[in-house]
Amino acid sequence: MSGSEEEPISGEVAGAAGVGGVIEPRQLSQVEPYSPLLLISAVPHRRSTPLPCPWRTQLPGTSTPMATRQRESSITSCSSASSCDADDEGVRGTCEDASLCKRFAVSIGYWHDPYIQHFVRLSKERKAPEINRGYFARVHGVSQLIKAFLRKTECHCQIINLGAGMDTTFWRLKDEDLLPSKYFEVDFPMIVTRKLHTIKCKPPLSSPILELHSEDTLQMDGHILDSKRYAVIGADLRDLSELEEKLKKCNMNTQLPTLLIAECVLVYMTPEQSASLLKWAANSFEAAMFINYEQVNMGDRFGQIMIENLRRRQCDLAGVETCKSLESQKERLLSNGWETASAVDMMELYNRLPRAEVSRIESLEFLDEMELLEQLMRHYCLCWATKGGKELGLKEITY
Repeated sequence: MSGSEEEPISGEVAGAAGVGGVIEPRQLSQVEPYSPLLLISAVPHRRSTPLPCPWRTQLPGTSTPMATRQRESSITSCSSASSCDADDEGVRGTCEDASLCKRFAVSIGYWHDPYIQHFVRLSKERKAPEINRGYFARVHGVSQLIKAFLRKTECHCQIINLGAGMDTTFWRLKDEDLLPSKYFEVDFPMIVTRKLHTIKCKPPLSSPILELHSEDTLQMDGHILDSKRYAVIGADLRDLSELEEKLKKCNMNTQLPTLLIAECVLVYMTPEQSASLLKWAANSFEAAMFINYEQVNMGDRFGQIMIENLRRRQCDLAGVETCKSLESQKERLLSNGWETASAVDMMELYNRLPRAEVSRIESLEFLDEMELLEQLMRHYCLCWATKGGKELGLKEITY
């Protein structure tokens, strides 16, 4: 069943979408088309009481332990930014949603990730099979493109993960001996504060960073961590001057081949804002690649209900007009400085998975409605673009 041949969604289903109350996972997947693969909800992060932290790092030139300085910085920043952050609360909530879904899929064996458990607790609610398969396809697809870039550059490169949330790619690449020269993560300061607190309190997360760090001290405060091979930065991607300044302070090297990753990030920015970000990325590095995972085919009834449900939860897809088709996704990249652009919807990607791997994940749990999985996955895509790097063969990278 192609995206253009989808069965219409009835008024009854459309009316039920977004209604509160307790419903079963299967009902959730059938009634709320935004939920399974979107990773989006307007649920704000729950703040936990800070725990005693054994990892106390002192900033160069200071006498205050970092654990103390982080708490002070966090309190100040949260109170001063409360009003201006209100509009972004729904977007920040997507971080929690994505982490919970990944944690559940990992727990039943879809892929191996020993680090996600440190960032989010296992949900008591069982996720529907189509959610888990959608996440598997997403993680697999992005991972394959990352590794292709690392092979082409022989890891003499840098990676910048935009809107990284609780992503664990840095630790997983280290385990596979595939770390780039430096790995950067950027997200809202509030999310970064939470991630840094977790890293400090969990030795399986902090030890690999310290192991790679040759200096006596590690720069860290409430919204930034900068080490030799890994940096986490709190910044707003819509403020490019601030973004560039903070990246450069953490030793971003514009001469190195650079991979930028955005997963369900650009869609929350206006088309003008995402275009500026894409243009900045294309113009800032001599050789670069951009990976974008987000919605597609959003002009049909399924897509419209998805948008309406999210608006009810104060989570607006400000950039949805660029998600009309695979062609519009590629055109956005090409019109903002990228030389090549490719895109596949997630159903096509799923169909390209190795048969042995498909058999393995499909044996994990029963899915009785492949049509629902296909409808959902036709509304997400994986795009990648390149600029320069002819001698490295970046244009040859494909999925």
